[in-house]
Amino acid sequence: MYALVLLALAASANAVGRAIVTNQCDDPLYLWSVGGDVGPQVTLQKDQSYSEVYHYDPVSQGIWIKITSVENGLFKANVSQTHFSYTLDEPAVWYDLANVFGDGFAGKTLVVKPTDGACESIAWGAGKPSGGSEIRTCQADTDLELSFCTGHCLPSWYPCGNNAPGDSRACCTHCIGSHHCVAAP
Repeated sequence: MYALVLLALAASANAVGRAIVTNQCDDPLYLWSVGGDVGPQVTLQKDQSYSEVYHYDPVSQGIWIKITSVENGLFKANVSQTHFSYTLDEPAVWYDLANVFGDGFAGKTLVVKPTDGACESIAWGAGKPSGGSEIRTCQADTDLELSFCTGHCLPSWYPCGNNAPGDSRACCTHCIGSHHCVAAP
């Protein structure tokens, strides 16, 4: 019995969280987990998620989950990418959100939310960085979830109102003349 308690304590002392990407947008997302090697492309349709347990890569030290709106976009020139990165440095995990080659998800809400409420979220209301460093840290046993189109909110310039009969989702902010969703000013 004593040995089982010690094993349980040892396992919980080394527990690490997960990096999660959730797609709540209508269009698919394409992602790759990149460290010393590039993982296979993962396609996320609407309401699908991808997750991986935090791990340390001895070559790159950090892991980048690279996300595009274009199939095979990681291997195409000048395709915009969003990088959700983390570095496991027990007992902490460092995390960041950044865009390269432009803002490919402009107009869509992106939110990194830790399961530990004491840790800081990263929120991009219009799919672009708000300026300044986005690097945060939290306990390594905390899950971090990056959600696209959080709350199934329509992205900017999607049809809404009279132009989208039967679609009862709220727009990110409002419709222009009941025709197209617009992002916050």
